[in-house]
Amino acid sequence: MVSPSPGCVLVVPLLLLLVTGGGTSAQLVVNVRNRGGDVTQESIMADTEQDIITLEFQKSDGTLVTMVIDFKSEVQIFKALILGEMERGQSQYQVICHVTKFNKNEFISSDAMSKLRQKNPGTIRNAEDDKGQEHLVMDMGVDLEKSAAISRHIYNICAEAGAATYTREMDLKSLAKGNNRTLTTLLQATRRLTPSRAVRCMDSSDWLKPCTCQLEICIGWYPCGLKYCRGKDANGKVINYRCGIKTCRKCRQFDYHVKQKQLCVWDETWQ
Repeated sequence: MVSPSPGCVLVVPLLLLLVTGGGTSAQLVVNVRNRGGDVTQESIMADTEQDIITLEFQKSDGTLVTMVIDFKSEVQIFKALILGEMERGQSQYQVICHVTKFNKNEFISSDAMSKLRQKNPGTIRNAEDDKGQEHLVMDMGVDLEKSAAISRHIYNICAEAGAATYTREMDLKSLAKGNNRTLTTLLQATRRLTPSRAVRCMDSSDWLKPCTCQLEICIGWYPCGLKYCRGKDANGKVINYRCGIKTCRKCRQFDYHVKQKQLCVWDETWQ
């Protein structure tokens, strides 16, 4: 039994970290208010056996966003299923995947996530810390057939994306950790794309010509760290224990090459 020590102010956490729990996976459903004031529902699944976390939500325009963190490979996968505009000759939907290196201090572990329980499921959550926007230029395409070299989860998650799965050379170099043999293996799973100096899709007037597309993916709420409180154990010894979580939001703006502007119709509205 842990009790708060004198002088320690405890803030009652919105969510509780439980120290026990059965099974290898657990799911949390959270109502999140985004920057525009809309409320979305995020589903966060932790699988401790595979050591992955999956976060999924649907935007107000119908786009289904899936983020998968592969802790073993230190890889983060962003998948967007975007509904097509039939009047412009688009298919019913298109799927785009972006693969980046993951820094382990950006999200709580799959084990900690699997033990997270919500006290008030109907509450609308706001992130405590806004991490702003990160701009990523995706200069490599991923070959799904060889993608296991980067992460064994890419193939299944991005199967519908096909040639629309992207990464960055700088991320591959970071994942290789200075090992040239590893870097060669990672590079063999990719192909170099048209340089980023290609015209922006929003600046192009030709719907059939290649251009550089921009896609923004914002994760409005996620557990980015653990909170610790000071207390005493049964023997009166002062200890630190997990008593809650820190929550963050972060946006990422992906630049990537498309063969035709009609694959990037949303980019018209960017300013």
